[in-house]
Amino acid sequence: MPEDNEFSSTMRIDIPPDLLADAKQKTAKVDTGKIRIRPPGPKLSRSGAVEAANTKFEQLLQSIYDAALITNRQGRIVDSNVRACEFFLYSRAEFQQLSILDAISGSEISLLDTLYDNLQNERFALLQAYCTRKDGTYFPAEIAVNILKLEETRLCFFVRDVTVRRQAEEMLRTEHNAIQNAGNGIVIANVNAQVEYANPAVVLTWGFDNAEELLGKDIRTLLSDEEASEQMVRTVLSEHQAWSGELIAKKKDGSAFDVQISAASNRDTDGEVVGMVLSFADISDRKRAEDAVRQAERQRVMLASVGAACHHLGQPATVIMTNIELIKRMTKAGDNETLAEILRLTNEAAETMAEVLHKLNAVTEFRTVQYLDAVDSESPENVILDI
Repeated sequence: MPEDNEFSSTMRIDIPPDLLADAKQKTAKVDTGKIRIRPPGPKLSRSGAVEAANTKFEQLLQSIYDAALITNRQGRIVDSNVRACEFFLYSRAEFQQLSILDAISGSEISLLDTLYDNLQNERFALLQAYCTRKDGTYFPAEIAVNILKLEETRLCFFVRDVTVRRQAEEMLRTEHNAIQNAGNGIVIANVNAQVEYANPAVVLTWGFDNAEELLGKDIRTLLSDEEASEQMVRTVLSEHQAWSGELIAKKKDGSAFDVQISAASNRDTDGEVVGMVLSFADISDRKRAEDAVRQAERQRVMLASVGAACHHLGQPATVIMTNIELIKRMTKAGDNETLAEILRLTNEAAETMAEVLHKLNAVTEFRTVQYLDAVDSESPENVILDI
């Protein structure tokens, strides 16, 4: 607690000398005829004064927001307020049959001695404990204790039910643990799109050493597409709309990867936008799987096309080879050496085509190779099926 002198201050008033001299020259005149002196009111007796003080004390006690329990030095409850009756479900008469140790779960007589000793030098003591109701149920409480110095020393216990606050704290703790252990990256940024919080998944995904390296970074610097990232920030912070999409992200080492982003405005208790919350999912594996599926489908289609081509070309090739053989038998090759050579070459070409068709029909993987060793050898027109 701060000392009293920390709250003290000195106010200085300057009076001009001429004003002071002028005031000395003037003599105040009092018109006694206009002054009415009221007769003194009736004086209270000592017992009446005590009764009035007790009445004010009772009004103060009952108006306190917290449950108030007043005990003697030994912890016996001597007074309570309505709020205490609501919290503990006891009547004021029932309270006077109890000790404060009955109200604070798990407490012992040594607690009173410790409190009393500490309060000799401190204004109050603060306890975090569970309190016990009349029906045996419990509630978490924050208890402030101080000494009330009357004719007899009294201990004042001001009990505040913190069930709602404890539930909120537990919920926040649960949500924090969920965010910290989430597989997706979670980032909280301010109204300037600067990172204020990043969970471990973001640190791991972007390849940073710790979350502190991310603090203060502009969220747009973590993405490669400047135009798309700017549109995302503008949609969330300026238009106050949610945004989702797929972008290319940029790791600490400069390497790129695909990421799915969902972003929304972050608002305070008054509904004012104070920043943005972003969720990131690394979809690089999914992209690779999609590419593999597309490649497999392409392979299937191409192999099916090759198989169909082999089927349609096989029959004409067989007819050509058969006809060549018939021509050889019907002609006298010895009479025309040129014709014989032509027939031989044609037959070899037909056999080669049949062999190629057989190989094509047996292909299980669509793989291409370069056809010509030329300058534009990388062009699609310069690749053929590898058989």
